[in-house]
Amino acid sequence: MSELFDAVDALVASRSPLPPPAERKRLRQAHGLTLDEVATALRVRRATLSGWEAGRTEPRPPERDAYARLLEQLARLYPADPDATAPAPDTTPTAPDTQAAPPEREQAAVPGARPSVPTPATRRRDAGRTARPSPPPSGTDRFANGPLLVLDADAERRVTGYGVGGLVLDVPAKSLPALVEWALTEARLGAPRLHGSGKDADPLLVLTASALERYGLPVRLSEPERLAGRLPDGHKAVKQLHRADWQLTQRGFGPWARVYRPAEGRLRQCVQLCVPSWNALDPRTWGGAAQLEPAELARVLGAYAVRVLTPRGSAAVTGLELMTATNPPTRAGEPDESGRRHKEHRPGSLGERPIDCAPCEAPDGHPLLAHLPRFHQRGPEEMLLEEAYDWARRLTDDECMRRYLVGIDVNLAFGAAANGAVVGLAAPPVHVRRPSFDAGLPGSWLVDLSHVDLSRVLVGKRRQQVRGDLLPNPFTPTGEPPSGPAWYATPTVAYAVELGYDVAPVEAWVREEKGRFLDGWYKRLRDAYVETMSDLGVGEKLPPAQFLQAMDGYRQRDPEMAMVLDAVKSTVKGGIGKLRERARGGGWKPGQPWPALSRPTWRPDIRATVISRARVNMHRKMLNLAAATGRYPVAVLSDCAVYAADGPSPLDVLPYGADGRTVPGSFRIGVSPGMVKHEGTQTTLWAEEVREKYGQDLNLARYIKTGEVAAGDDGE
Repeated sequence: MSELFDAVDALVASRSPLPPPAERKRLRQAHGLTLDEVATALRVRRATLSGWEAGRTEPRPPERDAYARLLEQLARLYPADPDATAPAPDTTPTAPDTQAAPPEREQAAVPGARPSVPTPATRRRDAGRTARPSPPPSGTDRFANGPLLVLDADAERRVTGYGVGGLVLDVPAKSLPALVEWALTEARLGAPRLHGSGKDADPLLVLTASALERYGLPVRLSEPERLAGRLPDGHKAVKQLHRADWQLTQRGFGPWARVYRPAEGRLRQCVQLCVPSWNALDPRTWGGAAQLEPAELARVLGAYAVRVLTPRGSAAVTGLELMTATNPPTRAGEPDESGRRHKEHRPGSLGERPIDCAPCEAPDGHPLLAHLPRFHQRGPEEMLLEEAYDWARRLTDDECMRRYLVGIDVNLAFGAAANGAVVGLAAPPVHVRRPSFDAGLPGSWLVDLSHVDLSRVLVGKRRQQVRGDLLPNPFTPTGEPPSGPAWYATPTVAYAVELGYDVAPVEAWVREEKGRFLDGWYKRLRDAYVETMSDLGVGEKLPPAQFLQAMDGYRQRDPEMAMVLDAVKSTVKGGIGKLRERARGGGWKPGQPWPALSRPTWRPDIRATVISRARVNMHRKMLNLAAATGRYPVAVLSDCAVYAADGPSPLDVLPYGADGRTVPGSFRIGVSPGMVKHEGTQTTLWAEEVREKYGQDLNLARYIKTGEVAAGDDGE
């Protein structure tokens, strides 16, 4: 008999009554529940739950019964307002100059809130239509559906867009030109500007393999297309866009394509397309993001777009774009006699026009160096060489007796170095001979620092004895002492003065127009980094022991957010590196300009300043730790330092008192940029074995994380 009852219960459950889709979403949001929380409880995917709330699909047993029970309980807590009526879907064809209602979207979950139900747009565009898009609505509704959509097509050629927060939209466009127009007129995609004088972010459409097939694009580029980085101009999809009066930028239709029409007044008409199967998402930055399901990919790219910036290419390109977005070059000027406003240079920015660097700051092959002999090798007295550390030494007898080598890594080191950095702005550098050094003046200085004795330096305000031979030299990336005059950025020379030594520059290229150009850039990336680490279970202000415990296996807690974290870190490093982008591609010859030189953000002097500050900050922390504890690094690679210790934890290297404090001015354990985390631990025996096999000059910091050293690995 019990089996019969179970069968009857199952039959009833299969027809459990459910409220309308809009009411399902209202009830969930009224209780402050997210899509993830409900999907986890019901053991379904978030995209599945989004489909139930959008009315695209209906739940089946056994999930249907559980879902109905949840909604029934929520309905008792949050009864529907009898005075509120949901508008019916609009199925009337819309005129070209009329803005359609926004598609349904995910609202922020606020306990007790009763958000109105938006009317889904049902307008369809003709595939060959070339009419100008109507102006989007003003205010926050303009970007109601977030910065991007990941498009996926099913077997019936229906296209679905997955957005931020579990958003699912039907995409009516049946051709590529119609898709671009829909993104600008109906989809309500994009993101508001990060600065009042900046520009709103353009919509981003990510095309999966099925969406590519739906819109007549190849799933994979052919070998010639891959080498060219784009589709040929004669491809039918490119011709379609041109016939509809859409244009492509000079890089054409590649993995990151920008489709636009010339702006009409202040209205931008530009959509960006991202094609993961064409290697748009570099696995060195995004890991396996290109293989994710559409909803999961939307979560990863959406989190990055909301926290950093809507991706506009590689992480390096986006990092550079973020500098301009947070510190725009122009602003609206005062009205003229006719009442019109014209743009003008915005103080504190780099301006709209590129400026020449100093000859010592120019990389090899720059037009400023065209007069040099073809095979001339510039030394440190001719070129500015500010790079990160790559230094190692042999272990002392005392260090060999210790059991472990512990690596500690500075969080977002180049971002922390950019914070507060005073750099030159829009004015070109000025050449000065026999200048008096000014630590507040950004520039490049030719000065001899070989007289600085690291065994006797100022630490704080006291001159102390340290083992200078056990520390890397702060003035060269190799850690070896300089042998004579060399070019240095301002922070490096200022550090020599801080150590208690006089300096006498021979000449300098200085920039009198100066400012903290990167502060807004750093703050944006810093917040993104900390928020993403919090998503991974590593919060701020944790005591050192709890922080190290939280870091154990943190990437496995949410692999998708770990991808976002890697992208944030790549944005920092790539953005700084992009400030001195070198020539690339065939056809270029030394002495000729290359495209990057036409950017106002091509600034090798700013890159040098940031790297100089990062290296100096690293040395200052190592020096303070050595002066207080007698512990010295055995290897340093960029932002990672390796120490010999009796235990395997960073707490065995960095002393912490009962009050939670450590050596002032030294390394501190924590999640914030500039603080350190555990990079890895190996045994001292391992170090001796790999150095005996691969050479005594092997930089142990390069392999401390995994302990794996490949034969012939030179670290490049």
